Amino acid sequence: MFRLLSIIVVMLLSPSLFAAEQTRYISDDVFAYVLGGPSTQYRIVGSVEAGQPITYLGETQGDYSKIVDHKGREGWVKSEFIASSKSFRVQLPEVQAKLDSVQADFDKLSNQTGDDQQLISQLKSQLSRAEQQLETATRERNKATSELAKLQNNERYEMLKQGGLIAGVGLLLGVIIAYLPRPRRRQKNRW
Repeated sequence: MFRLLSIIVVMLLSPSLFAAEQTRYISDDVFAYVLGGPSTQYRIVGSVEAGQPITYLGETQGDYSKIVDHKGREGWVKSEFIASSKSFRVQLPEVQAKLDSVQADFDKLSNQTGDDQQLISQLKSQLSRAEQQLETATRERNKATSELAKLQNNERYEMLKQGGLIAGVGLLLGVIIAYLPRPRRRQKNRW
């Protein structure tokens, strides 16, 4: 029983036994040789350029890890040359596609903004014309109000003038009538 338990523990602790193939990448700043074994004592099977995707087989010995390169060759490379993040070589086309998409969206928004700017300038022009019309109407209203006030003042003046004239004529007639000789009454005994 102890033997069976120790075999299970060894199998669980050894990730290379159950490791699934994982996509990894050669670091962007190196040019790595793929070797036939886990040291520089083995022959060179090929080379992998910086940023190329590889398949990590999960087997590690010392400083080396077993991989399958992009051409399907199986071999060993230094573990420090393997990165789990996407390389710039893989990221560049994705970033370029995103950039093109963002540029297209930007151009679309720029065109909409241009249309909006044109609409804004039309609205500003209409507002300017409306303000000028309002200013003209205000001036005309003020002019009409002042003319109406003048007419009302002139009308009052004319009424006062006519009233004064009537009063003066009445006064004059009153004075004249007051000083006119009065007709005498005929005496009844005269005859």
